[in-house]
This record gives sequence, structure tokens and C-alpha cells, in this order.
Amino acid sequence: MLPLVHHPGYSIDWPERHPFPMAKFGVLRRHLAALGFDDRDDVHWITPSPATSQALLRAHTADYLQRFALGEITTARRSPSGFPWSPELVARTLLEVGGTLAAVEAALTHGLALNTAGGTHHAYADRASGYCLLNDLAVAARHLLVEHGLVRVLIVDCDVHQGDGTASLFRHEPRVITLSIHGEANFPFDKRESDRDVALPSGTEDEPYLATLATELEAAFERVQPQFVLFDAGADVHTGDRLGHFDLTTRGLYRREHHVLSRCLARGIPVAGVIGGGYDRDLDTLAERHAQLFLAALSLTE
Repeated sequence: MLPLVHHPGYSIDWPERHPFPMAKFGVLRRHLAALGFDDRDDVHWITPSPATSQALLRAHTADYLQRFALGEITTARRSPSGFPWSPELVARTLLEVGGTLAAVEAALTHGLALNTAGGTHHAYADRASGYCLLNDLAVAARHLLVEHGLVRVLIVDCDVHQGDGTASLFRHEPRVITLSIHGEANFPFDKRESDRDVALPSGTEDEPYLATLATELEAAFERVQPQFVLFDAGADVHTGDRLGHFDLTTRGLYRREHHVLSRCLARGIPVAGVIGGGYDRDLDTLAERHAQLFLAALSLTE
């Protein structure tokens, strides 16, 4: 059984030509349906509930959550969040975090689950950053510590941009270990220290990337002996991404997703995946890239 989490509220009305492709979540869902995911008995779709204040307060300050909910944050395009605030934006952000929490719960039962959104790793405890308002990975990791008593949670962040918010949130938390494989010359330019940072040069292609991933992942498994893995499968490493500056192919994306998921399953480690970044104005092309995570997962459940 492959649990997949989606909510139609992940996509909301959005300013035309805004750099963030808000409609991609709905397009990805339709793309997966066209690929036959809805016709399979071994795929189970989950509709998430919004994240609760209790869950959010484990990663974010009460002051920031109040300002976010009430719109008392800077909302211009060039603000830290990059988003125009609205009540609808608050609602969809809570659903996105709730979706990652639902994926975590499903993965604990089934070994593997995926959210069709998530990966908002730039958000800090007290502020938004880089198109990230709330840090779903951090909320999910704290949930695993508090609700399930885990003591070794590994975040494998393969988005092309370093997960600076996540690194900051867990800098004094030895139970959550952060591994970030990202572009050395890409956003955020003021990086934070993860437990393990691997910065690769612009133009990195499939083979050197995948070789680095294999080495770093096995080293992390040996060092951490994780009880759970949160996997940020950012598609912005693709050669066609507007903001990525790496040169991975679509086949390379599939191989990356398959490697991470298969190595977790081979070791008996539950893993929850989120789609992370991906920036292309051709949403069908972007959905195809994000879909590689789901195709790789499906191949491992057959």
C-alpha cells in the first residue's frame, strides 16, 4: 500500500506571473491521475486536516504564529516570505503542514508515504523566508519526538537550496539530524550550519550528484541509525529549473528518488517524502519532474 496525501486547497488563487508556481500542486495531482495512480488498488489517497496550533508551537514561536495568522507580517513580493498575505494563504499553509504530518503518520504504519506539497525548509521559528511561511519538516520532526517518542530523526534535504530554517531550528536538538545536499552558490546566501552540509557547484550533473548522494546517505545511516527519515525531494535540481543551476535530467531525478526511498526501505526505516522546490512556468513540465518521486515510490510497492 502506498499512501499519498493531497488536498485541493494546496493551490489557491494567485497573482499572475508571481515567481512561485502556486498552481503546481493541483497540476501535479491531475498529472498523477493521468499516470493511472487513481486506478490502482495499492494507492491510497489521504485528505489531510490543517495543522493544529499545538503542533505548530513545537517549531514556531507563539508571537510569529499570531502575526502570521492575523496578517501582521510584511507581505510584499520582495519581503522575506515573497508572498502576498491573505486568509486563503494562511489556510493553505496550514493544510500543507497538516499534509506532511499525515504523511508521517501513514509512513509509520506503511513504511512509506508522500505528500504532494511540503518542503518549506527556509522558514525559521520566528519568521518566514524564501517562499516558506511555516516549516513543515520541523513541525513533523517535532511531532515524531513528542507524539511517538523517537530519538533519532534524519532529515535528508535534497532541494537545491540549503534548508537554512531547518538547520537553525535544530541546531541545539541532537535528536534531529539534518543532511543537506545543495548548490554552493545558490539561495540562501547566508547559510546556516546543518549537521552535514554538502555544497555542490553549479552545473552538477547526474553521475557526480548521485555518487555524492549515495556516499552521504550511507554515511548518515551508519552515523545516525535513524528511526525515521523525512525526505525533501526538491525538483529544482533539474537542468530546466529557473532557480536551480544544477544539470540533473528527469531520469536523474527518478534515480535520486528511487535511491533514497529504496535505501530507507531496505533498512526498515519509515520514510515520508515531500516535493520541495520546483520553479518552471510550464506547469505540466514541472509536474512531470515532481512526479518522479511518486513513480519511484510506486515501483517500490509493486
